[in-house]
Amino acid sequence: MLRCLSVSLVFCVIASGAMAQTAKGTNGGDVVIMEGHPIEFFAKGLEITFYILEDDGKSPTPTKGFAGRAVIQDGGKTTAVTLSPAEPNKCVGQLQMPLGSKARVVFSAKVEGHTLQARFINN
Repeated sequence: MLRCLSVSLVFCVIASGAMAQTAKGTNGGDVVIMEGHPIEFFAKGLEITFYILEDDGKSPTPTKGFAGRAVIQDGGKTTAVTLSPAEPNKCVGQLQMPLGSKARVVFSAKVEGHTLQARFINN
């Protein structure tokens, strides 16, 4: 059931990802703009971090009350990682092993009444 839901989520995000804009963020990660919110993805070791900004691209979006997860496809395996809020605008998750090159990461969260989804490929 979880796998079916994860695969469906990945396909939905892929379909909407064609409309996303990609750039490099201030923390060195890839940035995708979804529903006006820049979302930056950064992976280091066993930790993944998503930084969320307001529509202006500068002000941090508060993550208090945040609920989210990342679905990761890496090396033929799909895993889900629960993300926790961290001030001022971060969402952090712990991995069991470092991400491989070209791992696909789908971010999904509810922040300030918005449902945000973004797709990234680890470099």
